[in-house]
Amino acid sequence: MKLSKIIGTALLCFASVSMNAQEREIDRIAAIVDNGVVLQSEVTEIIDRVKRNAAAQGQTLPSDTALHTQALERLIMTNLQLQLAQRMGLQISDAQLDATIQNIAQDEGLSFDAFRQKVTKDEGNYEAFRQRLREEMITGEVVRANVQRRIYISPKEVETLMKIMEEQGAVNEQYNIGHILISIPNQATSDDIKAAKERTDKVLELLRSGSDFKRIAIASSSGSKALEGGDLGWMNINEMPTLFSEAIRGRKKTDIIGPLRSGAGFHVLTIFDIRGENVAEIEEIKSRHILIKPSIILSEDRARSMLAEFARKVRAGEADFAELAKEHSEDPGSKLNGGDLGWSEPTIFVPAFRDTLKRLQPNEISEPFRTEHGWHIAQVIDKRTVDATADKKNERIYRMLFNRRFAEESASFLRELRSDAHIEVMSED
Repeated sequence: MKLSKIIGTALLCFASVSMNAQEREIDRIAAIVDNGVVLQSEVTEIIDRVKRNAAAQGQTLPSDTALHTQALERLIMTNLQLQLAQRMGLQISDAQLDATIQNIAQDEGLSFDAFRQKVTKDEGNYEAFRQRLREEMITGEVVRANVQRRIYISPKEVETLMKIMEEQGAVNEQYNIGHILISIPNQATSDDIKAAKERTDKVLELLRSGSDFKRIAIASSSGSKALEGGDLGWMNINEMPTLFSEAIRGRKKTDIIGPLRSGAGFHVLTIFDIRGENVAEIEEIKSRHILIKPSIILSEDRARSMLAEFARKVRAGEADFAELAKEHSEDPGSKLNGGDLGWSEPTIFVPAFRDTLKRLQPNEISEPFRTEHGWHIAQVIDKRTVDATADKKNERIYRMLFNRRFAEESASFLRELRSDAHIEVMSED
């Protein structure tokens, strides 16, 4: 018996109840994904969330059929990455999740409790939000772990881009890009390519006649950001995939660009917005921290409460931050210096640490927060804006090239992951 029939039969037997001699289906399988399944209730939840967000923004949406297709594809890819994470032993602890939620709440100027109330009001289910965020964090780690090792940036590449940027001048523009991908299958036939090109031409026709880009992206795109209307966020032109940057250069806001052909298919772009970015100046922060690492002896709660008490004592003038760091910190690189991290760009730190430093004012001490290294408290000693030295320019240019390569390799990795999987979409009948 096929796997789909075995799983489908088992689920329906479990998920149905007898009521007046009639069976009532509670949930059903929407797709089989290797060793996992996607349930129809999960698809419905995504569609409902997209509709709520669209209503809040006054945005029109395509048909429910198109939304179902996009939501199902999103869940298939998430499921594949979660299965890979399980094989890799990747997990996100409750403490890491809570620390991330705390950072999100602080970014929105809310307390943890106020943020929880807002999520419950907006989405109706706080626990579902937590689970979705946990999955996003896990899938992000899966991609990083599998893609970073594919990337090598040579000194020659950095030197070449630096010369190009010097010719452009110190001020570079950032672009908020919209993206639609009309995909073609691996080992596509000439008929496959012709059909994809015809769909792309139809998309371009609709866009050039005034159709809303985000609505068309949700309806038609196979890109990873389809359900977000194809919004790729803000990027320096030198961070974009090379195919995009060459097509974007010199174009203006609202331009429709394409079709651009790659191994993935045909791409259509637009520019939602443009802003200036001064790369001749950088922000540096002088900071210090205390790190406590949870272990089988020291629990997550105990590590956090220790740091909370340290922060309280320093604020009250009962203890010296540097002395506490020398005595208790488990960061060997800064412990002997009283936790001092010197002057640094915040971007060199992991996201949770970076975001905390950016929020703090000079002399302010953070509440305990979690990163992959453990629990921290941090203090910003001072902030400054400086002219970018040659070394700093090299670092920034390296990151731009890395981000470009990371975007390209991530897309390739996800395509490979999907093409190697057994996926069976179940009939809606």
